[in-house]
Amino acid sequence: MGRLFGTDGVRGVAGRDLDARLAMRVGAAAASVLGYGGADVADAANDAHRPLALVGRDPRASGEFLEAAVVAGLAGSGVDVMRLGVIPTPGVAYLTDVLGADFGVMLSASHNPARDNGIKFFAAGGVKLPDEVEDAIEAKLAAYTGTGDFQGIPAAGFGRVKDSAGEAELYLAHLLTTVGVTVGGEAGGAASKPLTGWRVVVDCAHGAAYQLGPRLLTLAGADVIAIGVEPDGTNINEGCGSTSLGALREAVTSHAADAGIAYDGDADRCLAVDAGGDVIDGDQILAILALALNESGRLAGGTVVATVMANLGFRRAMANAGIDLIETPVGDRYLIAAMLEGKYVLGGEQSGHIIMFDHASTGDGMLTSIQLLATAAAGGRSLAELAKVMTRYPQVLVNVHGVDKAKAAGSAELTSAVAAAAAELGDSGRILVRPSGTEPAVRVMVEAVDGGQATALADRLAKVVKDAG
Repeated sequence: MGRLFGTDGVRGVAGRDLDARLAMRVGAAAASVLGYGGADVADAANDAHRPLALVGRDPRASGEFLEAAVVAGLAGSGVDVMRLGVIPTPGVAYLTDVLGADFGVMLSASHNPARDNGIKFFAAGGVKLPDEVEDAIEAKLAAYTGTGDFQGIPAAGFGRVKDSAGEAELYLAHLLTTVGVTVGGEAGGAASKPLTGWRVVVDCAHGAAYQLGPRLLTLAGADVIAIGVEPDGTNINEGCGSTSLGALREAVTSHAADAGIAYDGDADRCLAVDAGGDVIDGDQILAILALALNESGRLAGGTVVATVMANLGFRRAMANAGIDLIETPVGDRYLIAAMLEGKYVLGGEQSGHIIMFDHASTGDGMLTSIQLLATAAAGGRSLAELAKVMTRYPQVLVNVHGVDKAKAAGSAELTSAVAAAAAELGDSGRILVRPSGTEPAVRVMVEAVDGGQATALADRLAKVVKDAG
């Protein structure tokens, strides 16, 4: 079996790749590594203490039985559990920190369809696990699989399980404080509400933010029209949310709204739509926030962190503003690592993963949305005006499937073809060819001022990849 942990936890088709038996064992393995430092729970030296774990999920039907299985693995291994219920992934991260839990667990497959699910972990403080800790959990899991049993009766006794859905109010209140709103009951406090006068459509993707997302924007003063807020366990991300913006664009224009916000299934991403229905992607959101923070002197080191997929227009906008750019591989874990190393406060991806370390330990779609809208409202500017801070150059992405990723990406023919295409583009574009980290494919990306040229070069390079693999 290959490595169980992917780029964002353990993920697969529920009931096939990820079933209840595996979920329970993963929970037990995490209990040992994250709760007891790798010790067998039956031999734990401190039998007076039981670790505490928080568990949240999105509304997928499979989340119900997978949550039960993970909780069984944790409690059966001597870990107390607070079940948060349906809550965004960044909510689990935040509460893991503020409630002093030893670790947090989220059941979600993010932007994937309902058939998929996943298990992701946060260490104490609400931070993602480094590779070596994931490896330790996998090693413990392999030991269980080999022996066919778990670790016996925990020295500190079995964990106790408590339903704690109400703790989500702490997360909601925290998000509001980032824009100066103090909550005093459902109607909000006396503090100024930054989104007063704004009509906003929010698409919650029938996902984890279906309750908290509309409330957040309402409490900040917006007139909110909510769509994608009727999860039935099977419709998450289906024709809605940040991966399918058509419904949001239509709703914004039909309701004459000032803006639209789209989350994905677990609300760690956010994309936006302006009043005219035009999409504002993660690069544009990142540029808007970077400029605002820089102007207020809050952009640490005058630096923003982005991935290799960041649009050429974003790069040029940052250079024009005198903002330094740190580039990482694709994946928010790499962004976070670079931000921690350089003590930077802002990073993000084109997909809408935006990380604001002043307020969160991970990407947070709800945080991003309220910060974006508050930035626009404070300056008396529309989203369309703000988005003009960068030109979004045509970016063509071709996924080449059915090839040997390593062989194709490392071929001399491809190296030569990429060099020739780069010479043809000169300073007017950019090429990136890389093996996918999440599927058996090689991704070919070409940017150019001329969209037709970008498409032609991407198709040409994709053929070289196919022939080489």
